Amino acid sequence: MKTWFHSWRAAVRIARRDAWRFKGRSFLVLAMIALPILGVSAADLTVRSADLSTEESLDRTLGQADARLTDPSLGGVPLLQDPQGEGYAPVGNFDEEPWPEGATDLTKAIPPGATSLEDTLGSGKLRTTHGLLHTEIRELKAADPMARGIMRLDRGRFPEKAGEVAATTHFLEASGLRVGSKLTARGLDADYRIVGAYELPDSLKTDQVTALPGAFLAPLDKALKADGLAGSDATTTLLLSVRGGFTWNMVQQANTHGVTVASRAVALNPPAQADIPLYQQDGWGVYEQSAAGTTAELAVVGTVVGLAMLEICLLAGPAFAVGARRSRRQLGLVGANGGDRRHIRAIVLGGGLVIGVAAAVVGTALGLALTYALRPLLEDYMGQRFGSFDIRPLELLGIALLAVLTGLLAAIVPAITASRQTVLASLTGRRGVRRGSRVLPVLGLIAFALGAVIALYGSTLTDQFAVVAGGSAIAELGVVALTPALVGLFGRIGRWLPLSPRLALRDAVRNRGRTAPAVAAVLAAVAGTVAVSTYAASSDAQNRASYEPQLPHGAVSVMIDEEGGRAVPAVRTAVQQNLPVDVRADVGRISVGKASCSMYGGEEGCGRFEVVVPKANRCPLWSTGQEDPSERFSKAERRKLVKDWRCEETNVYSGVESGVLIGDAKVLTVLGIKDSAAEKALADGRIVSFDKRNLDTNGKIGIRLITDIAKADEATEKGEEPPGVVKSLTAHQVPGEQNAYGLSMILTPAAAKAAGISTVPLGAYYSTSAMPSSAQQQKLDAEIDKTGTAVSLHIEKGYVSESDIMLLALTIFAGLITIGAAGIATGLAQADAEADLKTLAAVGAPERVRRTLSGFQCGVVAVMGVLLGSAAGVLPAIGLRMTQRREELAWYREALDEGLGAVSLPYVPIVVPWGTLAALLIAVPVGAAVLAALVTRSHRTLGRRAAT
Repeated sequence: MKTWFHSWRAAVRIARRDAWRFKGRSFLVLAMIALPILGVSAADLTVRSADLSTEESLDRTLGQADARLTDPSLGGVPLLQDPQGEGYAPVGNFDEEPWPEGATDLTKAIPPGATSLEDTLGSGKLRTTHGLLHTEIRELKAADPMARGIMRLDRGRFPEKAGEVAATTHFLEASGLRVGSKLTARGLDADYRIVGAYELPDSLKTDQVTALPGAFLAPLDKALKADGLAGSDATTTLLLSVRGGFTWNMVQQANTHGVTVASRAVALNPPAQADIPLYQQDGWGVYEQSAAGTTAELAVVGTVVGLAMLEICLLAGPAFAVGARRSRRQLGLVGANGGDRRHIRAIVLGGGLVIGVAAAVVGTALGLALTYALRPLLEDYMGQRFGSFDIRPLELLGIALLAVLTGLLAAIVPAITASRQTVLASLTGRRGVRRGSRVLPVLGLIAFALGAVIALYGSTLTDQFAVVAGGSAIAELGVVALTPALVGLFGRIGRWLPLSPRLALRDAVRNRGRTAPAVAAVLAAVAGTVAVSTYAASSDAQNRASYEPQLPHGAVSVMIDEEGGRAVPAVRTAVQQNLPVDVRADVGRISVGKASCSMYGGEEGCGRFEVVVPKANRCPLWSTGQEDPSERFSKAERRKLVKDWRCEETNVYSGVESGVLIGDAKVLTVLGIKDSAAEKALADGRIVSFDKRNLDTNGKIGIRLITDIAKADEATEKGEEPPGVVKSLTAHQVPGEQNAYGLSMILTPAAAKAAGISTVPLGAYYSTSAMPSSAQQQKLDAEIDKTGTAVSLHIEKGYVSESDIMLLALTIFAGLITIGAAGIATGLAQADAEADLKTLAAVGAPERVRRTLSGFQCGVVAVMGVLLGSAAGVLPAIGLRMTQRREELAWYREALDEGLGAVSLPYVPIVVPWGTLAALLIAVPVGAAVLAALVTRSHRTLGRRAAT
């Protein structure tokens, strides 16, 4: 007795033979299904392999130690911490006062019987073959068994003597040094021998050298201190080995000494939340994503996967239809020998099953092989080593089943269509006439209307992008379902077309079963492309309108805020030698305390300054002390004060503290400020002011020099004037609304010296005779790298769009999908029209007719899909932009109510990317038509017509 198993086995065997017989078509469908499977399986394997287990992560941070003690710089006061040692807070109520500060003695937290190993990390500038390189300097006995796993030795050995260091492979590549080379640090006379190369598994791109404890950082700090420079800023942690592990009780005991602990035992077996005192405090706890957030993410992933499967089915479905059309005689013989409709469906579905299984196997296998082969490149790109080659069989099986399901879904419609053909029609090659479905357009219209209503609701009444996106997706699915009916509407314009395009259009309309899926595939791809392109072009226009230049177009600024401007002269010269400089204006900054103090560092022996704003000129919103402005002023008063000239703010940062720059009249020239009175004021030793709030009634500006930062902060918190010496200087206020690019005032070095204000070099401003080229900038970057200094270089190029490449990539993607779908539809059309083409050849039609008809058949599908996709894609983008406009307007009103001054009325334009649309509407269909015409054979092939 024959069962369903036997019939399906026979169907699969027939389908497998057909797939092997028509290798080109089979490979095309297999590639369409396998490529996404390849990408998803490779991504799954990469993510899983890069996601370290707790044990693997601990080996990289603790080595073989049981715990690491860290000083959080809370002055040794007792604290509470989380199990990871990353979150902590001092014990007590510090809501109204700052946390304590100060160093902690880590040795007090070492439990009895524990073995410790110091791990110290600092930084310094090391000499390389190219110049200087800012590098991490580590002191750790790396050969100790307790440190095994933190570093992986690549070649050579770890240091064993004081004059030896090991370096990361990335440092050796960047420095041009090698194992065996000598290494020196700037400011230190001693040299070291590189005896080994290693890598940090969690940070492959780190430049680091390692020496024995006390062999490098202490001598370097001593030498830098003697030169009056900042030290290496070294911090020390302790690795501990404890018999029985470092338990949670031991962690809490160490916390009483003001020390945080990262413990292996606690990480592997964390305590219950109720046993963690930190989590019992207000504002602390374990925050997990809500169920609604998880559901939303799953919905997004499901939507993306579903739309991708729909696109593949729309592309692959016509290909299966081509196979069924070419095999209609074989299917007719099956019916003639007793097979019924379910057997015909089984054979066509078997083709989808065979291709789906093959795509699953090929895609998954290639994904595994590609990930394994590219593992070193992936690790270098991610900057960390994989923990292991983590293969999750169930996840890969699920991905493979998606391929099988996609193949079956793509073959469903062709299977149903083939099974409805009569045996006589299949054997004689007749296509027959069948009315289109009336249910599908109705369902499509309902889905389109529902999606449009949801998207309209989301864009006008809510601030949720997901609502707009979901409604747009439903509406697009409705348009896909409406495609057969829309294709029929296109047929009405055929009467005005010449012969070949009219024949192609009428053929496409007459055979909607093969035309509609291809048009829908093009529609879906183009709609997504147009939606993203429209949104990107609109965002680009918004960013262009809100862009505020930091300098005049083509101008250059270079600033250095370290070591008291030690490297400034060399960098100034490098810029002038490598860029087309017209005018150079050297600038500096005010320095309080040691010359080596950074601008905002607050190091020991360093102070700061502030501009004294007269009380009458102070913004009331900023002068409320500890009182919240919302409690002192009403919303209407805050909105009014925002427009007050005393409360105006700028979004441009000049790169110098308080916008106070030390310079001369050349700065005005570079900034394009034409004011002879300002130039004269600088020459006379006066300040040139760009902010009238700073001037008092006598036309002077006060600059307070603060030497005791702690007392100044304490006074500020109390709402009092901070202690310090105030230097008063006569000023000239620049009239009008001059764009000073974030500067509040300019003071010459001579005037600052006369007033008793110390200054240090900061950098320079340059005007250029031409916009610096990429080659010139690259050469300058190389010269600056040789100084080993952190340089802030800015070349004002105006607004630079970042969406051009993305728009081009989207256009190419949509073009490829369009050409592929139109090509598949054209192949099916040629299979259907083979008899008509032979008849044309028999009656003497020119050879070019076959090519012309094929080209127009392809072009017609492309044009219909692109037109419908463009219309369907613009609407979601408009909805998203309207939602964004409402969201930004709401934020703007809230900012005004809160009294925030640096806000402006949001500009959220809707820009249609006409260039992308032109390429899609004209270039892509024409290209598809020409390509189809070129690959179509034009020679005459006479054949015998089938008997009727």
